[in-house]
Amino acid sequence: MGRTIVVGDIHGCYDELIDLLDRVALGEDDRVVSVGDLIVKGEKNREVLDLFIWDNRFSAVVGNHDRALRRSWKGEYIRLKRAQREAKRELEPERERYASYLNSLPFIIDLNSHLVVHAGLRPGVALDRQSPEDLTELRTLGSDRTSREGTPWYEVYDGEQTVLFGHWPAPEPRRARRAIGLDTGCVYGYSLTAYVIEKDEFISVKARRAYDPPKNRVG
Repeated sequence: MGRTIVVGDIHGCYDELIDLLDRVALGEDDRVVSVGDLIVKGEKNREVLDLFIWDNRFSAVVGNHDRALRRSWKGEYIRLKRAQREAKRELEPERERYASYLNSLPFIIDLNSHLVVHAGLRPGVALDRQSPEDLTELRTLGSDRTSREGTPWYEVYDGEQTVLFGHWPAPEPRRARRAIGLDTGCVYGYSLTAYVIEKDEFISVKARRAYDPPKNRVG
């Protein structure tokens, strides 16, 4: 039986992703699952998407940046951020293929003992009632789901399955009773982290550099 390797936010950091896969010694029977935000802010968005498209071992949930581009390509009115516009221009020559892939990404991947989402789950709300905004943007339980101030959703969440998530970068993985945060800020110059479910093991590689200096404190 192969391993299930869940990877934190990649953000176009293809070289670090390859470093991480080398570090975990990815095997033919292994499975790689991304917590979303495959693209935007880093330099190699095409390379990341190509790998996930071509290799059947790889799957991902949709992140807030991935979702912004797919909504824009669908013709929805959305004001893209600078880094999102830059990623969109990079991907435009093969827009149809990349848009098709981003459109295929689910909000949740069920791994039996674990659930993978990008941002979080609203405590006390059934899985099929979770909003796309919470699944891709949730941090705290106040009036502003995107705020870094307030009670983190994962400190309250008490579901039967452990949630593996990203979105909220920190220097080290976030751990709660029923949740593990895997965004360790690679694109900001920190590290890219994987969690091997079968071994309850974290594996990280250092970022080669800061591609996008953080505007907010990482943590």
